[in-house]
Amino acid sequence: MNSFAHLPVLPVVLPLIAGIVLLALRPGRPPGAPPEGDQRLAAYPLRILRAHGLSLQRGISLIATLALVLLAIALAHATRDGNFLVYALGNWVAPYGIVLVVDRLAAWMLLMTSLLAVFALLYAIRGVDAGGRHFHVLFQLQLFGLNGAFLTGDLFNLFVFFEILLLASYGLLLHAGGRNRVRAGLHYVVINLVGSTLFLFAVGTLYGVTGTLNMADLAVKLARTPTENLALVQSAGLLLFGVFALKAALLPLYLWLPAAYSHTSAPVAALFAIMTKVGAYGILRVGSLMFGANAGPVAGLFDPWLAPLALATLVLGTFGVLASTTLKQQTAYLVVASIGTLLLAFGLGSVDALAAGLYYLPHTTFAIAALFLLADLIGRARGRFADRFEPGPAMPGAPMLGGLFFVVAVSITGLPPFSGFLGKFMLLQAALDTPLLSWAWSVVLATGFASMIALARSGSLLFYRTHSTHDPASLTPPTCAALAPVVGLLLLGIGLALWAGPLSQHTAATAAQLMAPQQYIEAVLRRSSDSQPLAEAAP
Repeated sequence: MNSFAHLPVLPVVLPLIAGIVLLALRPGRPPGAPPEGDQRLAAYPLRILRAHGLSLQRGISLIATLALVLLAIALAHATRDGNFLVYALGNWVAPYGIVLVVDRLAAWMLLMTSLLAVFALLYAIRGVDAGGRHFHVLFQLQLFGLNGAFLTGDLFNLFVFFEILLLASYGLLLHAGGRNRVRAGLHYVVINLVGSTLFLFAVGTLYGVTGTLNMADLAVKLARTPTENLALVQSAGLLLFGVFALKAALLPLYLWLPAAYSHTSAPVAALFAIMTKVGAYGILRVGSLMFGANAGPVAGLFDPWLAPLALATLVLGTFGVLASTTLKQQTAYLVVASIGTLLLAFGLGSVDALAAGLYYLPHTTFAIAALFLLADLIGRARGRFADRFEPGPAMPGAPMLGGLFFVVAVSITGLPPFSGFLGKFMLLQAALDTPLLSWAWSVVLATGFASMIALARSGSLLFYRTHSTHDPASLTPPTCAALAPVVGLLLLGIGLALWAGPLSQHTAATAAQLMAPQQYIEAVLRRSSDSQPLAEAAP
């Protein structure tokens, strides 16, 4: 048996099992337990575990997350030569059963997600996780939903995993409570419930027309859509685009994001840096596989909308960056601006542009997550002034915090020598042979310059315009343990720059694989003794 045969299912199973175990170990002293020192306490082993559950939760959650990194590396190694790993759940072959599919793109997303989760969790276990009993359970369920969304080869199960990660994100967003957090969470929940409803409408319409929800099989059947069903298929496809655009925070569906991301806790906001990328992944996966160049009458369904909306999102997100009044709010708008840059790369549609976007994807995720964590440390160090853009007391540990802020700001704005510069350079180079050349160059360069001005102003207000009227006891200096996750995320970005050559080659190969969806279709619908010769139906 192939040594990689069961690898595709492990990134889904591991966080699910970890979440179930963590639920049994949730912290808190149970009712009816004997007092400390009572001999009867020996008869309550499970309850004792629960009483000390937070420490156990932290250890198990961290071990499970580190194991995900190892699994993601193994899957990236297994797919490095362009191989596809197809796992049929219940041994029901496609299109009759549910399959998990690992290709270069899925492995890339899994590795990025697991690395981000490790550093977000390291920051959370410093005390943020103590704000609620179920933080680690929800954290693992969030990873369960994210990994499943990247791996599934079935459109309905993409909806299912979307709902799992959204349900977990609702709990994480509201972790530790607070009026602003609850208000932002309500908007987040309502808007995403609307998106989920539209997702179901789209899935039901496609199933009614084609009789299948396996994405490879859909790609085959949509390419042969009869004229009488064309309007239905196009409507369902555009509904899918709208849902993915909502998840990705694409204009005009991004208004929920700034409040939600800026009011939640720092490690949750850092993990949420990958959430908008799930929507971008959906656009890329479905757009290239089901509505790609070989999709017959529905080919290029997303193309007229994606690049113009991405440019508008980049502009409006940058306006939000300029107008922000707190560092967390500014970071949230940087998420919006980054998704505009990313989807512009996907919208240009060439192999070079997709490669640029896939290289830019981990850069922006790690850099923005680092800034969310750093904003929390700065807010703690400024006491009652928090992260507001107004003159405050000189911060303890200001040289270290200021140095880290400078590195993050340079990286996010796309200045050399960091990976942000390389990603934007690859994007602008890819735009040279497209009709959007002038728009892409002018908008990307102008918004990058505006973001640089905004972050320079923020740094000046936070670190230079200070006064001495403060209560020293209210100020919290950063510790090495608190700074370590920020430094770790920055080192990942530096690694992207140092190994830009092999990584850009990898993203180019990933883009080429996406632009040849027939390979995916044949891998999933390959002939077997237990299935019909469906591969013959491929166009």
